[in-house]
Amino acid sequence: MSFFSKFFSFASKDIAIDLGTANTLVYVKGQGVVLNEPSVVAVLHENGRMIPCAFGNTAKMMLGRTPAKIDAIRPLKDGVIADFKVAAEMIKHFIREVNQTKSWLGPLIIICVPSGSTPVERRAIQDAAEGAGANEVFLIEEPMAAAIGANLPVTEPTGSMIVDIGGGTTEVGILSLGGIVYSRSIRVGGDKMDEAIISYIRRYHNLLIGESTAEKIKKIIGAACAPEEGDGGVIEVKGRDLSSGIPKEMTLTEKQISESLVEPVEQIIDAIKVALECTPPELSSDIVERGIVLSGGGALLKNLDYVIRQATGLPVFVAEDPLLCVVNGCGKVLENVKMFRATLFRQD
Repeated sequence: MSFFSKFFSFASKDIAIDLGTANTLVYVKGQGVVLNEPSVVAVLHENGRMIPCAFGNTAKMMLGRTPAKIDAIRPLKDGVIADFKVAAEMIKHFIREVNQTKSWLGPLIIICVPSGSTPVERRAIQDAAEGAGANEVFLIEEPMAAAIGANLPVTEPTGSMIVDIGGGTTEVGILSLGGIVYSRSIRVGGDKMDEAIISYIRRYHNLLIGESTAEKIKKIIGAACAPEEGDGGVIEVKGRDLSSGIPKEMTLTEKQISESLVEPVEQIIDAIKVALECTPPELSSDIVERGIVLSGGGALLKNLDYVIRQATGLPVFVAEDPLLCVVNGCGKVLENVKMFRATLFRQD
């Protein structure tokens, strides 16, 4: 092994992170996406201290099932850090997971942030990554990362529109010439859809269900509009009867779940309409031609593309592999930092 090979073997691998409200994905330079785990941490309360004891999938299984001494926490809310200490521990853990080599030189980390986040929120994300042992940290706005990941021609003088529906936020971006012409971030996403399902079942069926159950319902029979005929798919749901306090099972239909999701879907459509109203005329003509691209986990909601198409009259497409768009976009930037240098920034 030459001196230079030995030298670089001590340096950490550069990584890109999609730090999402629901899931954290990590891309390692030259390897692709190597980690995709829920953004959940289980902490043990001992002698007045909080000790992280599980992360990711293991911690998610504990949500709503923990004893008094243990809390399962989601350190991000609405796309930004809600619990700084726990978020920093989670980022450290995931970096260690993908970077087993002991090195004296930390990695370069590119991490994405919601376009509507404040400088304070961005600084918190940057500090958490630096505290996790990064040599250098750069931020990239989520709509830009999603558009690059969806293979949109962001560096060309032509308008592209991306709608990234994540767990905590929906990012609407109009992009051209390697920059964001207009962006709008609303705190509506997969989590708000889960909350809407919980609220609907509680109000109309007097049944209390947990977050994990609501997410399962959304994934199996969730839809942005009611089926044309009949009630659509069905699912058996278990929860607690609020009248008797006894566990109970009931059947829910696709039609009922589509009714529960009307409000969050309308908020997403409103954000898209506002963005279209604020778009310069030349770029508007490009969007009429190219259409709107949907990415993120929310893009997988059944018939969402159809509902947006009906509301805007524009062509709507779901990106290939929507769940990985943001992290793949961050990864492309990581692999070609010189080409995409203008999309990166640091928060002072």
